[in-house]
Amino acid sequence: MSSAVASTPSRAHLGAVLMLLAMFGFAAMDTMSKLLVREYSVVQTLWVRYGIFTLFALAIARRDGIPKTLRSTRPWLQAGRSALGLVENIVFVLALSYLPLADTHAIAATAPLIVVALAAVLLGERAGLRRWLAVAAGFLGVLLIIRPGLHVLSWPVLLPLLGAGLWALYQVLTRLCASYDPPQTTLLWTAWVGFAGLTMVGPWQWHTPDAGAWVLLLATAVLGSLSHYALIRALDYAQASVVQPYSYTLLVFVTVLGWLVFGDIPDLLTVVGAAVVVASGLYTWQHDRRRDTGSLI
Repeated sequence: MSSAVASTPSRAHLGAVLMLLAMFGFAAMDTMSKLLVREYSVVQTLWVRYGIFTLFALAIARRDGIPKTLRSTRPWLQAGRSALGLVENIVFVLALSYLPLADTHAIAATAPLIVVALAAVLLGERAGLRRWLAVAAGFLGVLLIIRPGLHVLSWPVLLPLLGAGLWALYQVLTRLCASYDPPQTTLLWTAWVGFAGLTMVGPWQWHTPDAGAWVLLLATAVLGSLSHYALIRALDYAQASVVQPYSYTLLVFVTVLGWLVFGDIPDLLTVVGAAVVVASGLYTWQHDRRRDTGSLI
């Protein structure tokens, strides 16, 4: 098993930095993806992204040899986790084509809370009553955002909620993979499984991009590759529940980028709901930190 599972403070700090970098990269990638899906299919956009991602993973794998890097002690776990990541990407990019950037991520901000719950069940990470209450409060925040009953509930708002659940499970399984395989193995499986899956349908949805679209496609691919690697390394250095508070910066990044690029400003109830979600997650983290350091405050 990887020694990273029992993270030292210094490694946990490095995990936090990597998580911040990953969140900024994902925010920029999603902004460009929203521009792309106005004219190009979700499958085409992701096919190019995963193609570059695969080249990136192969370049890293060359250091130890591609056959050795691809060898996993839990191949079915790696394959299932990678396929789950592909489905999550499809769902989330589809959500971006229907909803404003900030609204999409405000709902998806429940993912860290879902990670806390899933990590307790699947990884055995400690979770008490206060954690579960924080998870419940986070979902109340989501209800403020989507407001069922106050207006006609549009089905696209369910997409980021589904994506949040898939993303949370993906992160927990990534953490689990860190117990068995090195990060470069997880990275290579993530890339090639996604690319193989998309290759079965990508050629039939291809629409030749213009020069500007190629720039965006390549930029999203590079950012996605670097961000996924940063996320995998972050979860290798620190427990899934430890780095979750830093993932909330993604909501800040996409709100600013959505305003700058699309002129989208979230309404008051969306902001309040997002604040409840974030506060729930931060409370959970603060409670865990005080408990681990023996604080009685």
